[in-house]
Amino acid sequence: MKKFILYALFLFSAAVTFTGCDESNYPGGTISPYIPIYDLRNIYKGTDVNLSIDNMFGSNQVTGVVVSDHSGNNLPSGLLVIQDRRRLNQLRGISITIGAEAANYIPGDSVNVKIDGGILKRVDGLLQVTNIPASAVTKVGSGKNIPPNRVPSSYILADPNRYESTLVAIVKGGFDPLPQPTDVLSGEKTLNDGFENITLKTDANATFANKNNLPVLGNFFGIVFNTLVNNEIVPQVRLRTESDIIYLSSTIEISPIIISGFMADPVGGDGNYEYMQFLATRDINFAVTPFSVVVTNNAGASLPTGFPSRGWATGSLATSGAARTYQYNLTSGFVAKGTFFYVGGSTKLINGAGSPNISAANWITAINYTTIDGANGNGRRTTNVIGNSGNASGIAVFEGTNVNVNTKPVDVIFIGSGGSLFTAGPPPVGYRIANTDFYDIVNPITLESQPFYRNGSNTLNFNYLPSNLGYFNKLGGIYNADLGRWVKARTQTGVLLTSTSTLTELEENFPVGPTPDDPGTPATSLKQ
Repeated sequence: MKKFILYALFLFSAAVTFTGCDESNYPGGTISPYIPIYDLRNIYKGTDVNLSIDNMFGSNQVTGVVVSDHSGNNLPSGLLVIQDRRRLNQLRGISITIGAEAANYIPGDSVNVKIDGGILKRVDGLLQVTNIPASAVTKVGSGKNIPPNRVPSSYILADPNRYESTLVAIVKGGFDPLPQPTDVLSGEKTLNDGFENITLKTDANATFANKNNLPVLGNFFGIVFNTLVNNEIVPQVRLRTESDIIYLSSTIEISPIIISGFMADPVGGDGNYEYMQFLATRDINFAVTPFSVVVTNNAGASLPTGFPSRGWATGSLATSGAARTYQYNLTSGFVAKGTFFYVGGSTKLINGAGSPNISAANWITAINYTTIDGANGNGRRTTNVIGNSGNASGIAVFEGTNVNVNTKPVDVIFIGSGGSLFTAGPPPVGYRIANTDFYDIVNPITLESQPFYRNGSNTLNFNYLPSNLGYFNKLGGIYNADLGRWVKARTQTGVLLTSTSTLTELEENFPVGPTPDDPGTPATSLKQ
């Protein structure tokens, strides 16, 4: 219904627009000589278009900021690539064929291009304006700022026409497979930014084609060019020069444990029924290599109030009542690589009182947190470890059991964003994060330090699901333990458990899809 109303409003406004004047979609005003790139691209309907003032709504030119740079010899020759936001603040780009003179323009140049008489067509999959002489281009400025446009690769793959001929930033990108020191950029490389795989194309004659010692993790600034593969439009990203690569890391950090799900709000009372699910990325004998899990609950009644002065150990300051943090130590038991284990209440029930027992699962730590204080004095007995609503809750995994204000987790998630979570100080105070699918210790765009949740770009979080219904929060991502990174970011799915639910619903594809091609809702997994 919401979509229907939006479409109806659009059609009504369109009718008013196009019936108000026979020759112009700007009734009563002067027609701009410049057609927005957004509108220009929409003229193309699958067949070549001879551009004219009539079919460009009275305009005869296009204007924009140049993003192409031919000095690196890695862009299709003869193309001037420009972008603008002149329609609805929607960034769009277009490639214009002007020949060798395209190399005379550099990023940040502002140009006007007369395109009436040109032909709008797809050439090998790329929409471009052809039949335009170099003399049709007028440079009207230079040094224009081009703000970084961070776009997840999954967005580009889902809508390649929207991003075609625009400059994008593939942030926190890594090669798959991991490059060896002698591997070079030349050719087609698979780049993953935690959302999806996309192709990075480098021509053999590019000035940086033989660049080696490639980053484990980096930002890649490039232009999206569409190509035809088996008669389908497939996007690829082309760097312009070597400086389009920003190194973020040259080392691999593999999280031995990742957070894969949690039960925060079972049916009925929560006391001793909450639990968390984790996935091991390697074999772990906890008696030899201990870990700890800390949960933060920032409800208004949790103590101490204010910003968490001891970070994930702030619960150690509470002398009465509910504490801000609660710690579980993992010091015995074994988990095999690629398998799940659980931490939580001692009842080991799937969905609160009276629900099926799942003690057959691999429970590494199960304690009655309603009667037992948090490990190492970090937290007090409570009826509610993970929040159900309101201020933010968080779950963090640590190597070892000594958690203090400076300890950095190996994985961390947050649910919600409210409460006194971070202050820049001085000194800065907050909950430390790890480099994950959601968070970055160093801002990948500005390269500024941001080691806390709600600090800089670390603002993503999961949401609270409807309360007291028994939703298990299945997080679903795909982690590559060889690369030490998420190749598909975690997403939150609420699996509504019933009185007959089993571990299958937590650890396998559930609910299943309606067709064989739809796998349903997968659990978090390791890339094989």
